[in-house]
Amino acid sequence: MNSERALDATDARILLALTAQPRATVVALAEQLGLSRNTVQTRVARMEQGGALASFERRITPNALGHPLTAFVTARVDQHRLAEVSEALAGIDEVVEVFGLSGETDLLVRVVAADAEDLYRVAGRILAVPGIERTTTALAMRELVPHRLTPLLRRAAGDGGRQPGR
Repeated sequence: MNSERALDATDARILLALTAQPRATVVALAEQLGLSRNTVQTRVARMEQGGALASFERRITPNALGHPLTAFVTARVDQHRLAEVSEALAGIDEVVEVFGLSGETDLLVRVVAADAEDLYRVAGRILAVPGIERTTTALAMRELVPHRLTPLLRRAAGDGGRQPGR
């Protein structure tokens, strides 16, 4: 989150409610949580602006777009060219995330592909980026624990995140 202020228990309760019902209106959230509409609307807007709420595209699965394979590419990078490398990777459509790492590997690049041949093409494009010195590709066989934040939201909500009436 880019915001200077951390989320409080009320923010966490709002996010838990949105997790359970992503299409809920501000009025419905306010009623469910026992808060005013203005409070909910202001807090949601602040969380969106501060980066606590990610873009809608995070919910779209690559499989729905014809890219059922996920792979992780680790890369060693000439540190003097890191900004250039990052920009080049952002220009590859199949690159969905890039993390800078500490240790022997500099970058962790999450990619999606249509099939093994497509993955080979994408990995080749990554390796061809000026400043990337070496890559290793690992195919994700199965997602064992999906991306989740609900346990942390429940803790932040303070009362276990239990919604009224549940």
